[in-house]
Amino acid sequence: MNGRLIALIALALLAFAPHGNAADTPFKIGYLEWSEDPRYREERVKAQYPLQPWGRPVSGAEQAIQETKFAGAALKLQFSLEKRSAADAAGLADVVKQLAAQGVSYFIVDADGAVLADLAKRTASLPVALLNISAADDDLRGTQCQSRLLHVIPDYAMLTDALAQYLVLRRWSNVLVLRGPDPGDADLANAWARSAKRFGVKIVDTRPFKLGNDPRERELNNLALLTGNRDYDAVFVADTDGEFARSVPYQTAKPRPVIGAAGLVADGWHWSWERDGARQLNNRLIKAAGRPVTSYDWAAWMAVKSVVEAVVRSSSPDFKKSYAYLRGGDIVLDGFKGFRMGYRPWDGQLRQPILLNTGNWAIALAPIEGFLDAKNNLDTLGFDAKETACRNGVSQ
Repeated sequence: MNGRLIALIALALLAFAPHGNAADTPFKIGYLEWSEDPRYREERVKAQYPLQPWGRPVSGAEQAIQETKFAGAALKLQFSLEKRSAADAAGLADVVKQLAAQGVSYFIVDADGAVLADLAKRTASLPVALLNISAADDDLRGTQCQSRLLHVIPDYAMLTDALAQYLVLRRWSNVLVLRGPDPGDADLANAWARSAKRFGVKIVDTRPFKLGNDPRERELNNLALLTGNRDYDAVFVADTDGEFARSVPYQTAKPRPVIGAAGLVADGWHWSWERDGARQLNNRLIKAAGRPVTSYDWAAWMAVKSVVEAVVRSSSPDFKKSYAYLRGGDIVLDGFKGFRMGYRPWDGQLRQPILLNTGNWAIALAPIEGFLDAKNNLDTLGFDAKETACRNGVSQ
């Protein structure tokens, strides 16, 4: 048997050998779910509204763990996921305290903005970091920011900035806004107002809507009335629930494109994205989830990748060293979107491009060509260092 054949056999045996080693030190990453999260009600998940989760994204994190089997070999670490759930922020905080006492320092959190903000305050004194994968609230990156709270999912400001850039590219400069009654709808409408001002798009009017067909409230639920009597180039729908928005395209008084929560949607990920190796990642995530995937699934996958990369590149499982590297601005992450990504030092938001999709196809990637920033063009999306309202985000 010649040497080359022996080498090939050895490589084959290595490829099929069990991952990890009995001597490897476990490195556990916490994964927290808010068990009472209304976003995961069966009827909502089945509806598959844009910008909403289509199922629990934990499979994305589990897939990432599978892909990092050899990442800790040099440090003799074996990465794993420790999944827990609780009914409220207090319960989640108790879980964090319990796992932190066992040496767990990184926690991926799937909860809405209110629960996440409460959890971050309750755990602020602990030597842990929280990675947000599903709350887009701008305040979490602003007035409610925390020094050890990172955001993998893009915020509303990044999504609306991407849409505004595309409208400027298309020269659709006048926009009618339809705003829903929920507090999140007001947040999304405010984010759009900021983006419109930032990029020179004019809001011709903002009109409230209400889901339903009560004839006594026609001015709130009749699309012909809601979108009539003004001229505009596009209609922005601020609907964080999603049910009303799906009825707006092709029902407006004027034949105009719909953007925001329906029509042309800005999001952190889309199952149709095929460039930059994304097809292979999508195939893996779809197989793991058993369904088409969304930005929530990608964010869960990216959160694990972020932690593993920080630990490996800092050459230490020590939390202070790895987190300083993760948050310090030097880390370079590949999220299969064609840009070198990392976390903003001022508010913990992951710099990333935004996909603009029409439901079954991603038609553009923002930042749109021609929109530039002096340091990083990704900072044309969302709050840059000069604009941030975060005062507690400095890495500790």
